Amino acid sequence: MAVAGKAHMAARLIPLTLSLVRREIAGRYRGSVLGIAWSLINPLFMLAIYTLVFGGVFQARWRVPGRVEEGHSMAEFAIILFAGLIVFQVFSEVVNRAPGLIIANANYVKRIVFPLEVLVPVVLGVALFHGAVSVVVLMVFEYFLMGGVPWTVLALPLVVVPFALLVLGFGWFFASLGTYLRDIGQFLGTAVMALMFLSPLFFQRESLPDWIRPWIILNPLTVPMEQAREVLLWGRLPDWLALGVYTAIAAMVCLLGFLFFQKTRKGFADVL
Repeated sequence: MAVAGKAHMAARLIPLTLSLVRREIAGRYRGSVLGIAWSLINPLFMLAIYTLVFGGVFQARWRVPGRVEEGHSMAEFAIILFAGLIVFQVFSEVVNRAPGLIIANANYVKRIVFPLEVLVPVVLGVALFHGAVSVVVLMVFEYFLMGGVPWTVLALPLVVVPFALLVLGFGWFFASLGTYLRDIGQFLGTAVMALMFLSPLFFQRESLPDWIRPWIILNPLTVPMEQAREVLLWGRLPDWLALGVYTAIAAMVCLLGFLFFQKTRKGFADVL
């Protein structure tokens, strides 16, 4: 009976979460001239800067499967970079917003009975929506610049689901922690940028010295970035072993983050 009750409650929260996601997306662009196009302008601008700096100035190159190492153009390098940037943007948006999430919605804590746990999935849903729009744009450019889109893009949800679970766990944890420790938001901004530069966003893991490769794999962005490129760009199915281990860890992080949030939420009203 208890399990059935929890399942029924979870089913009731899904429509609420989707409704809040739609409302936030609509509210974010309401009144703006370009509307939803803003969801692409910022990442495309950063993509242009990163491509210019790393692809043009530092002459970074990617070992494309089936080609020689220097066998891709600057435009193709931008597509490779964009695939990793999409993953980072989803992670960054959720983790950076999480510490101030409860504080920004203090009225839900003090005035009405509200399932506070849905606030993090709402932020994740908005981030995934923006990520999905970026993926569509990526595939359009890929079709014209790289000669087509591989059928393996159908396997992208297998990469996205465990990544979303991990981000959800981090979101719950930092949303709770940030309510009690307001300085955590300042630290996370720097930490997220460090994770970006220590992830295979601008370089291939295979190009690194052997001693550092096992450490890079510990970065929560490494596996989703690499596997997203496998299915979106290289036309290969994911590495099932790496993805399986990542999924198990992501599920554990998600569960622990949710339990931590539920355990600490009782004191939110006292500190707000």
